[in-house]
Amino acid sequence: MHFLRSLPAAAARLILVLIVAVLTTGTGLAFGGTAASADDIDAISGGPSDGVIEDGRTRFSYQMEPGQVIDDYYMIKNTGTTAQVLTVFGTDAYNADDGGYALLDTADAPVDAGSWITFEGNVRKLQIPLGPGESRTVSFTVTVPDNAGPGDHPAGIVISVASGSGQVLVDKRFATRLYVRVPGELQPLLTVTSISGAYNPQWNPFTGTTTITATFKNAGNVALGADAIVGVNTFFGIPVGSPGTDEVTELLPGSTRTVSFTVEGIGQLGYLDAYVKAQPTVDDAALNPGVLTPTSRDTVVWAIPWWLVIVIAIALLVWVFLRIRRVRDERAAVAWIAYTEEQARLKAGEAPVLEAAGAVGETDRPQ
Repeated sequence: MHFLRSLPAAAARLILVLIVAVLTTGTGLAFGGTAASADDIDAISGGPSDGVIEDGRTRFSYQMEPGQVIDDYYMIKNTGTTAQVLTVFGTDAYNADDGGYALLDTADAPVDAGSWITFEGNVRKLQIPLGPGESRTVSFTVTVPDNAGPGDHPAGIVISVASGSGQVLVDKRFATRLYVRVPGELQPLLTVTSISGAYNPQWNPFTGTTTITATFKNAGNVALGADAIVGVNTFFGIPVGSPGTDEVTELLPGSTRTVSFTVEGIGQLGYLDAYVKAQPTVDDAALNPGVLTPTSRDTVVWAIPWWLVIVIAIALLVWVFLRIRRVRDERAAVAWIAYTEEQARLKAGEAPVLEAAGAVGETDRPQ
């Protein structure tokens, strides 16, 4: 942070808040312990607990009726080398622009499942001092309101450590996902709301690529991911190129995400039918929402065969040239024939005159 001291006074008055938010995805291991703090001075971690030790869960997943209350445990750890005051609280989740599972900023108040979480003493935030290497298990309660709607309500439990002084503050966070599913009319509905395609030609007319851009929307009330298959067909549904597969990471209810795919080995064939097919999926640790209906969408892409256009243009120019030459030659031939016929008629007309003149001359001779 030494470079900040060299900033102008006006810029130095700005408070820089760095947030290192770590979301456990499979192991509960802290991310960025050394990246965010070079000597692990203020490293933190946490995970679901059975009340004594971490129990191996990678996230909290509950199915709860409106009005139901459930108690659970969360273990927090100071894995750094200095004493720290850890703040633990619950907050709401959303999909970030890059598609990741994100949580509200520390200062933002939750309005959904994050607001259903309270800790010991019925408080929403709990501050716990821990020495280096110390850990503590805290109990918390999830209370579903009576008017909670059916479906998944995503949230997270956050451990936050604020450090720094003066004009530079660092809010380092570690979080574990928490999902509450309220039973009722579950709608695991993933749709492809839009799709577009663009052909990218190469010098070799048979090795272009097609870029397919699709927007996925979780139109239901259950968190869903998808296994996507993308490809291209041409006339009569004949497949071309190399179809590909990709994973669309989890979309929370109401979220949308635009993803681009590239299909290689597409020749300049003129008509192309680019498509995407998506099979909805749920996380291995998630509750089963029932039947997952696949979705698909396609669009027409024009891959202009410029090589063929050039060949046709050259052939057309040659044909036009030959046609013009032929017409010109035909006209010349007609003119020549007319000329020779005219000459023949002229010669044919002179012969009788000469014969008549000869006959007159003979009669005028003396006998």
